[in-house]
Amino acid sequence: MHIVVCIKQVPDSAQIRVHPVTNTIMRQGVPTIINPFDLFSLEEALRMRDTHGGEVTVLTMGPPMASESLRKALTFGADRGVLLTDRFFAGSDTLATSFALSAAIEKIGKVYGKADVIFAGKQTIDGDTAQVGPGIAKRLDLLQLTYVAKIAAVDPSGREITVERRAEGGTQVLQTRLPCLVTMLEGSNEIRRGTLNDALRAARAEIVTWNAADAGIEDLTKCGLRGSPTVVKRVFAPTARQEKATIIGEAGDNARDLADGLITTLFARKPALEPALVASGCAA
Repeated sequence: MHIVVCIKQVPDSAQIRVHPVTNTIMRQGVPTIINPFDLFSLEEALRMRDTHGGEVTVLTMGPPMASESLRKALTFGADRGVLLTDRFFAGSDTLATSFALSAAIEKIGKVYGKADVIFAGKQTIDGDTAQVGPGIAKRLDLLQLTYVAKIAAVDPSGREITVERRAEGGTQVLQTRLPCLVTMLEGSNEIRRGTLNDALRAARAEIVTWNAADAGIEDLTKCGLRGSPTVVKRVFAPTARQEKATIIGEAGDNARDLADGLITTLFARKPALEPALVASGCAA
């Protein structure tokens, strides 16, 4: 099997700062990491390869420094890393990003073999849109399995995959034919520790680097800012509330007394709330 994993290098959200004047994210001096949700997809791809054989290709789009994340993926056991980088990709929104990555996946198929499964994290921690994975599936005309909590079974010879997908009210068990695109949920597995051999191999490995022309992208108007109908107007830190939280002391020893104490405090602070609830029939 040939499995492609799409990852993204993102700023460490624990250390992101917002410029007080320009209201933009200050990336200088902020360490970057592999998007945490993508690690669950990477681990699932490695498990699938270990069970059924084949190769895992990790793909990312970003500046040249994004090669660090690809090399990190190689230390976990991925077979190769492909970096899609070009100044024409700067400012890409999810529509332009899915266009460029789709072109790269098609090129990967021509060079290294067509992908049987494409993995992606459910979303990224810097954008939180969850749109790039489905966007790739649409552009490549693939069936998509999103918010997958578990890969239940894979039948390479029968060209089928069965997954458990988290849905409202329960879990869906879905089966579809390969190739397909899968986005994995957080907590679905635990990323392995890379071996010493993988670490040494990753240090020596050559990261495959493609620009727009290398990936076979001819229409540059669909890339970067020109191909992005959405634009981030402003990034800002929420204003801190001046009102402090109120700590309600214990009103009794059981749940009913505690609930009564809480309701009494709420009605005291919001006098209009009680008659409104009574009028609506929610309280007596």
